[in-house]
Amino acid sequence: MTSNGTITPPHVPFGHAEPVWVHFDDLDMMGIVHNAKYAVLLERGLTPYWAERGFSFENGRLTAPDVFHAVRELSISFRTPIRGTGPVLAHFWFESFGTTSAEYGFRLLSADGATVHAEGRRAIVRLDPATLRPTPWTDGAKAVGQALLRPESATL
Repeated sequence: MTSNGTITPPHVPFGHAEPVWVHFDDLDMMGIVHNAKYAVLLERGLTPYWAERGFSFENGRLTAPDVFHAVRELSISFRTPIRGTGPVLAHFWFESFGTTSAEYGFRLLSADGATVHAEGRRAIVRLDPATLRPTPWTDGAKAVGQALLRPESATL
C-alpha cells in the first residue's frame, strides 16, 4: 500500500486485478466480511474496469448496449475470511466469451495477492432491452472480452 492509502495490484498472469475496499457495513457481527458481500466486492472490481473502457451508466443511461446484461449463475467458494476493513483485490478473467454470454472466473485476494479469500465463477448473458432475450455482444465488448480471456495454458 502506498502512503496515500492506494494499493498497487501485484502482477497477475492473466485477467485483471482491481483494488477494492471493504467498508464497515460489509462486515458481520464477528468482524468478518458477510458472505453476501463477496459478490458486491467482485462487482466493485468489475465496474471500474469496464467503465474505464467505455461500458458504464452515466446520467442514468447506458454508455454501451453491452451493459444491459443479467447474471445467469454465480458460485463462490470461501477460503479464508476477510477480517476487518481495508483494501483487497478482485482478480477476474473470462473463462469463455461466447456470442451472447460469458463466464468469469474470479478470486478475491489479500491486498498483496498472497491470500485467496474466495474464488468462483459468474456467468452473464447480454440481453436485448426491448425483448429481454439474449442478443450478441458488440465488437467493442468482444475486444475487451478477448483481452480478459484466460489462456488455456495459464494456471493460478
